[in-house]
Amino acid sequence: MLSKIQETADFLKSQMTAFPRTGIILGTGLGNLATQITQKTEIPYETIPNFPLSTVEGHSGKLILGKLGEIDVLAMQGRFHYYEGYNMKEVTFPVRVMRALGIENLLVSNAAGGMNPDFEIGDLMIITDHINLFPEHPLRGKNFSELGTRFPDMSEAYCKDFVTKAKTIAARHNIRVVEGVYVGTTGPTFETPAEYRYFRTIGGDAVGMSTVPEVIVANHAGMRVFGISIITDLGVPGKIIEVTHEEVQQIGNSVQPLMTLIMKELLKEI
Repeated sequence: MLSKIQETADFLKSQMTAFPRTGIILGTGLGNLATQITQKTEIPYETIPNFPLSTVEGHSGKLILGKLGEIDVLAMQGRFHYYEGYNMKEVTFPVRVMRALGIENLLVSNAAGGMNPDFEIGDLMIITDHINLFPEHPLRGKNFSELGTRFPDMSEAYCKDFVTKAKTIAARHNIRVVEGVYVGTTGPTFETPAEYRYFRTIGGDAVGMSTVPEVIVANHAGMRVFGISIITDLGVPGKIIEVTHEEVQQIGNSVQPLMTLIMKELLKEI
């Protein structure tokens, strides 16, 4: 594992002219944020040694080096999911490589189903915590001390300072944001009404099929994390309707300019 991380990092270093401190992972329907990146170099996943390939519509599968605003970033346009058949080491491998490249801050985004009755479709939810319901833990197995401690603390999985800054930025631009706990599940099915009730009962505000494994590994590696969800459908009794992946993408596309604005402003302050 260590040699694979190093091999991939060395390959990417050979393509890099700047070494950013911040990495970004773009979720379903949110890849258009990448169009805001300037002076960019795009590297398709299939050309990167040891990288998995994204198989999901809405995840184009490119690593992008460039500037978001005035800040150097390394962005993943398309992530990897457990439901695609990858194990958790493969799902989180890009986060390991980011850390090997010197990334200190990780911004993650996703599309999620809202379970909080105060939420509306199109809301931006700043993630304050998560509940891990994946059957495989990304840190299971031998621990390499070079990557992090055996038992990492998760009491502040999402940096409180970043949350505060993002809320201030949103208020300054009159952008409605909500806060909440993200529940990570395997997918690929959308949730049943009973599952929505269960996830709400155990403390969740939104549910999705990603993010949690990457955030765990980022914390294990000592990175600071900011997470944001676009609420693309509602799992609230009386408001549950049939939803498709295409509709999730469309809602994500319609709201992501606001998410992009928050991220660009946040980058200036971290």
